[in-house]
Formats: sequence, structure tokens, C-alpha cells
Amino acid sequence: MTRDHYIALKTIVRKETSRIMRIWSQTLLPPLITQTLYFVIFGKFIGSQVKAINGISYMEFIVPGLVMMAVISNAYGNVVASFYGAKFQRNIEEILVSPTPEWIMIAGYVLGGVVRGVVVGIMVFLVSLFFAHPVITHWWAIIVFTLLSSVVFSLAALINGLFARNFDEVAFFQNFILTPFIYLGGVFYSIHNLPPLWQKASLYNPLVYMVNGFRYGFFGFSDVNPGLCLVILVILTIILGAINLVLFKKGIGLKN
Repeated sequence: MTRDHYIALKTIVRKETSRIMRIWSQTLLPPLITQTLYFVIFGKFIGSQVKAINGISYMEFIVPGLVMMAVISNAYGNVVASFYGAKFQRNIEEILVSPTPEWIMIAGYVLGGVVRGVVVGIMVFLVSLFFAHPVITHWWAIIVFTLLSSVVFSLAALINGLFARNFDEVAFFQNFILTPFIYLGGVFYSIHNLPPLWQKASLYNPLVYMVNGFRYGFFGFSDVNPGLCLVILVILTIILGAINLVLFKKGIGLKN
């Protein structure tokens, strides 16, 4: 990376980070309140009626899932909102006419999504300490799966932002694809408790690998082999990164 590339990347990331902090009441506070309600409703009220899973109380069991839900939702939401907003206001053209390489643009927006995802994830984890005391078995797994998951959904959000022609199309993916994936991704349950057919169907949901890899970092057990979870996320990162690079180079969704 040359000095010019570094300056361009730093500028995009700084813009994204300052945006997150400037409108913190929209980017940081709402997800914190939402996840707190999940802890109260699912953990306290419903969780008290659910038996322990692998010796872990239900409240503790859902902590990794809720943290991961916050990470991926906010990484995705930050990138798609920021990138489509730049398209809508036409200030994305300022970057396009500059000599900034496509991969730098992609990396800048993705890192912005990672920053918000990680910050919100840490905040949600701190809130969880008021409700449970989850153990942490493998720090490396927590860090790796947090970063990879936020990168994957930031890349997916960039694709959504490229193809979206209006705000309705931005919301469509979040409401009708991302949300069902989250709720069917093992956040609130072990997939081993599902009927055999649904267990197999769950393996086609990428959220299952993110949640279970992350949960492995806490408790040392997972519904899916953590090595497989890691491989799946690396493959998704490479595929989505390549798709974004091709789309940016062809100007799809950028040159109208």
C-alpha cells in the first residue's frame, strides 16, 4: 500500500467513524436498547422457563447470539446506509473521480462497518453482564469471528447499496432476508433441538456458522465444528470481496 492509498483509506474510515459518533443516538443507542429488551424478555421472562443447555443457563446461552446479532446487524446497517446515502446525495462521485483504487473504497466502507459492529458488540456484551456472567474460553475465537462476521456483512451491505435504486430496496434485504436469517441462525436455540430436516436446512444459513463459532469462544462447545465455521466465513469473505471488486470496476450501480 502506497502513502496515497493509506491516506485515502484513512480518510474514508475517519469519515465513517465520525459519522457513527456524530449521530450516536441513531447508530449506537437504539441497538443497545433493543438488545437489552431481548435480555429482559427472552432471558429473564422466557429463559426462566427453559432448561439449561449443555450445563449452561439459558440466559448465558443467548449472550453470544445476541452479541453477534448486534455485531452483524450494525455492521450491515452502517455500510448500506452510508454507501447508499452517498449515492443518493451524489457525493460518492467525489471519490469515483479521484485516483482512489476500487479496493481502497471497498476496504474503507467495510472498515467503517466493522468499527460500528465491534463497538456495538462490546456495548451489548457489557450490558449482558448485568444479566449473566458468561465464561470466556477462547479469546481468539471471539476476536476472529467478530471481525470476520462484521466483514462478511459489511461486504454484503455494499452489494445491497450498489444495486439499491431507492430506500425501499435498501430496507427490503434487511427486513426480508437478513432478519429471518438472524432469527433462524441459532441465536435463541441450539439447532440440535430442531427436527432433523430443519437441522440440515439450518446448515445453509451462514448465520449458524457465525453464531456457533462465536459461542465456541465463550463456552468451548458449538453445534457446528468451529473449524468449519472459520472456513465458511473465510470463503464468504473472499467471494463477497471478489463480487464487490468486479461490481466497482464495472461501475454497476455507480454509473447511471
